[in-house]
Amino acid sequence: MSRRLKTDIPGIDWRVSLDEAGERGFAKIFAGRVAHPLPLVVEIGFGRGEFLLELAQREPERAFVGIEVSYKRALKMARRLARLEVANVAIVEARAEDVLRDALADASVACFWLNFPDPWPKKRHARRRFVQRDTLALLARRLVPGGLVRIATDDPDYAEWIDTELAATPALVNCYAPDRWRASVPDRMPTAYELEWRALGRSFHFFEYERRA
Repeated sequence: MSRRLKTDIPGIDWRVSLDEAGERGFAKIFAGRVAHPLPLVVEIGFGRGEFLLELAQREPERAFVGIEVSYKRALKMARRLARLEVANVAIVEARAEDVLRDALADASVACFWLNFPDPWPKKRHARRRFVQRDTLALLARRLVPGGLVRIATDDPDYAEWIDTELAATPALVNCYAPDRWRASVPDRMPTAYELEWRALGRSFHFFEYERRA
């Protein structure tokens, strides 16, 4: 028998709709909840949510936004935030491209995290990959000058794709140059999947790009 998904939130529900985020803006959404509503730290596709939660708990004075297309994952994260009384995270259940376009203002984000985005390995599905030049150009506009884009993947082919797309984005500069990426990053907080995959012997590719001033 399958377990029923609990839909009640044991406290305050910090989920916001795409429309609400676009109409109110995150500065107003976080007003009174955190000392510094802007700039934001955004994780795109937070999955199990442990990475985003740890970031938020380390810096309770900052505002964090988690974007997740999965209703189930967004709900579970909302329940977890309520249970732990973490108030400096807003969850948006939507496509990341839509959030970038409709809910984030220019120069409002300090850092974007993309941890192991779907590589869509088949060539005919390449257009579905999140990392595309047009998307990166928009993402760069949403960053403050000096803001960061941090991407991790364990897929070698996707790493080549990411490298090409990032290098073709004039507003972003490679923090790891002359290296295209790094196989490890000191003091990086690993995701749950990352720990599992590392135990299986997988290699990783970490990118860090900065918005030009």
